[in-house]
Amino acid sequence: MTARTLMIQGASSSVGKSLLVTALCRIFARRGLKVAPFKAQNMSNNAAVCPDGSEIGRAQALQAHAAGTPLSSDLNPILIKPEADAHSQIVLDGRPFKSLSAYDYYTQKQTLWEHATAALDRLRAQHDLVIIEGAGSPAELNLKRGDIVNMAIARYADAPVILAGDIDRGGIFAQLLGTLWLLEPEERQLVRGFVVNKFRGDIRLFEEGVRILEEKSGLPVLGVVPYLKDLSLPEEDAVALDQPRFNPRDSSTSIDIVVIRLPVISNFDDFDPFRNDPGVQVRYAAQASEVRQPQAIILPGTKSTMADLAWLRERGFDRVIREHVQRGGALVGICGGYQMLGQMIHDPERIESSKESIAGLGLLPAETFFIPEKATYQVHARVTGQAAWLAGLPEPDLQGYEIHMGRTDSASTWLKIDTRNGLPCESADGSITADGRVWGCYLHGLFGNPAFRHAWLASLGWSPKSESPAPQETDRLDASLTYLADQVEAAVNMSEIERIIWAD
Repeated sequence: MTARTLMIQGASSSVGKSLLVTALCRIFARRGLKVAPFKAQNMSNNAAVCPDGSEIGRAQALQAHAAGTPLSSDLNPILIKPEADAHSQIVLDGRPFKSLSAYDYYTQKQTLWEHATAALDRLRAQHDLVIIEGAGSPAELNLKRGDIVNMAIARYADAPVILAGDIDRGGIFAQLLGTLWLLEPEERQLVRGFVVNKFRGDIRLFEEGVRILEEKSGLPVLGVVPYLKDLSLPEEDAVALDQPRFNPRDSSTSIDIVVIRLPVISNFDDFDPFRNDPGVQVRYAAQASEVRQPQAIILPGTKSTMADLAWLRERGFDRVIREHVQRGGALVGICGGYQMLGQMIHDPERIESSKESIAGLGLLPAETFFIPEKATYQVHARVTGQAAWLAGLPEPDLQGYEIHMGRTDSASTWLKIDTRNGLPCESADGSITADGRVWGCYLHGLFGNPAFRHAWLASLGWSPKSESPAPQETDRLDASLTYLADQVEAAVNMSEIERIIWAD
């Protein structure tokens, strides 16, 4: 049986399409359906690794978790990962395809389209319902000829479309009605209703707005979803870092951690687990003056290590980082940030830049060599180092994942990776100073291991305010997903949405 489909499109980017799809995946999954999310094309440097080592967007991984379906590249067959110099790495069916400019990307439309539709066909053959997410707006008229993610997919799947708008940013009537009216007649026929998202206040104040939308469009408003704050869910891309919660100013916190907001920052959800720890504040700094005097600085992952290292020097972060270390502050590098902390970075095949080699920050005894093969693994590792705070680590086992180009040779490894994608291996990773204050590794998801995270925080002077254990990250995630689904289910007309999906 071929699965039914429902598509959520938006009047613009950031109207909440991803979270609406996430909520609907959880709602229909707990009604007993076999559900899968799908997004033909996503642009994000926040990626997840599937069990077979393929990459997909973090948003689709979250949606799959909500739906209870295994991760696979079919959920997001085309992932665009922005790099430096206006190019992007195109990940096709979970594997690196080409590095392309925006213009050259559209020359690959036929190839990409064939892969996208094949992935959707496979999902529909294996599930009861596929909930499809669009990208940006279907009414970007200058881009419609190259469309493979919005109305082109809706027409291919004959999917009913719900159009979502963000009332919090204003202009909801222009958003929804303007988008609808700019569509071609055959595209408008696929739109079955609107959802007004991110409403603040008394919903009765928008009853007249609902009537206006319905009268002018001839379509039902299927729900007005409230603005949901403090969801502990990973963000889809770096646009979210502009939100106030990523730049707190709480002087009462005992531990202040600053993440350098690199231009091509990736996988910054690595730091979400710190939300679980009372008294710990994580800030993102794009200017050296914003760093001030935290207990720790973190250099996160990046899609362009060499370009972002040059940016870091241009902004004066290198001086601030050295002064921080000289004062005894902690410094951590994850993935690309780890590569920056070493002595040298070599790129003999010009994979990342036009330069053969550049000097690293010289704060770890490590040296990086870029190679064409991309490492994408779900991993199990063990802490083998005994430097400083690592010696008292109560639980040496770690879960995480790798996404990186290149290898790093280190004179002070502290991790042993023993499983990659379920297969035994033996690979040393990481580098650390003798005092344990400066360290790095390739392992994303590292701080999702509570014993490790808390041991490092304790080395910074943190102590838990309660003897009861903090909730596990997976428990916190599932609680947020349940809350999201409950709120959306209460706000939308589910019986009408079901009728739209299963109408003959």
